[in-house]
Amino acid sequence: MPDHYYSSNPGAEHDRRILEAELRGGKLSFVSDAGVFSKQGVDYGSRVLIEAMEFSENAAILDVGCGYGPIGLTAARLAPAGQVTMIDINERAVELAKENAERNRINNVTVLQSDLFQAVLGKRFDVILTNPPIRAGKEIVHSIFDLAFDHLNEGGALWVVIQKKQGAPSAKTKLESLFSRVEEVTKDKGYRIFKATK
Repeated sequence: MPDHYYSSNPGAEHDRRILEAELRGGKLSFVSDAGVFSKQGVDYGSRVLIEAMEFSENAAILDVGCGYGPIGLTAARLAPAGQVTMIDINERAVELAKENAERNRINNVTVLQSDLFQAVLGKRFDVILTNPPIRAGKEIVHSIFDLAFDHLNEGGALWVVIQKKQGAPSAKTKLESLFSRVEEVTKDKGYRIFKATK
């Protein structure tokens, strides 16, 4: 079976490259590589989520499926007095995210390899951000929603980006079964941003 970006240890030949991106008014520089999600540049869905997400500057934030780091590192810049934990099952993505935190001199982040939420069991967050791994299947995506609920503080919010054609309606129904309030914050080119408040 071929590797996917949600493999724990992708075997793809390395193809490291430098990407520059302007996100929320700040420039970030990323190293990306083969075997990770959206290696050519920050994907559109992540950009839509980054533009929409809102939280206090001292929030405790979790980025689930962080890849090489665009969402979590932008969040860390927007919450300079907060702390961002970034998790991904993909060992290569985790190493890149650590490298990219250093590269951009962002210090309020912790990057951990984690199958779903295993590395943060028992921890609670004010905000959870995710561009979920749609190709891993609906069961995995919905289990991220279940686990996010358990890992949020009361009044905390899960922010999700998902494409309409890749299951946004069923994602919204699932979120509504868990959370007291679910809003569609924005939509852009088929991408939906949901904010689910506990």
